[in-house]
Amino acid sequence: MAERELPPYLNLAELTASQFLEVWKHYDADGNGYIEGKELENFIRELQRVRRRAGVAIQMKEFMEKYDQNADGRIEIAELAQILPTEENFLLCFRQCVRSSGEFMETWRKYDADCSGYIEANELKSFLMDLLKKANRHYDDKKLQEYTQTILKMFDANGDGKLGLSEMARLLPVQENFLLKFQGMKLNAEEFNAIFTFYDRDGNGYIDSHELDALLKDLCEKNKKEMDIKKLSAYKKNILSLSCGGKLYRRELEMILCTELV
Repeated sequence: MAERELPPYLNLAELTASQFLEVWKHYDADGNGYIEGKELENFIRELQRVRRRAGVAIQMKEFMEKYDQNADGRIEIAELAQILPTEENFLLCFRQCVRSSGEFMETWRKYDADCSGYIEANELKSFLMDLLKKANRHYDDKKLQEYTQTILKMFDANGDGKLGLSEMARLLPVQENFLLKFQGMKLNAEEFNAIFTFYDRDGNGYIDSHELDALLKDLCEKNKKEMDIKKLSAYKKNILSLSCGGKLYRRELEMILCTELV
């Protein structure tokens, strides 16, 4: 019996940005942002077939230990970028130039030029252009446009043509993405307003450093997230780098808590 046709592009030594996106969509069949369960089994099995032809053996346990950086038993898009190299490694380029959550927050403030709380297509294009220059990577206008559209298609979860803070943070190395600690926390307008009012104890319209301490501690306890003093301090520093002069206003806190305001 003839061997089944291989899935697209797994046999290529290097993928274009659009080819990488096709591979991602092929295996993230339910579109939840992860390759997991049966999807992961299919991906590893089919990758094994390709690598075996090239004389390279893959064992699932060793494979996951190497690439599943946060050991959650699934592959995220930034982890897939290390498994399947893209031309110019445009995804890894981001991770090399923005190595920490603090640098990410500073980058966000720079490129969210209109302070809308989103990075829109034109702002994203400027960000990628500067990123590629910083990494001394060659590009032309056509490639820059392809990279911009690919990033939007990968991370724009609600299809509004712009990236929220938590969406763009998925480009960070998993261990640096402190926003994942608040992933899945969905608040409506009433719940969010109650939280903001409760922790803005002096009623001045923003959360200051001391109020943020209490908020982070309570959030971690409520969501059963283990947190030591060192990590809590790092999270606080990262969040305050998004603020204006150490003052965390409503819009900034909304972005961090990934709220769904209605």
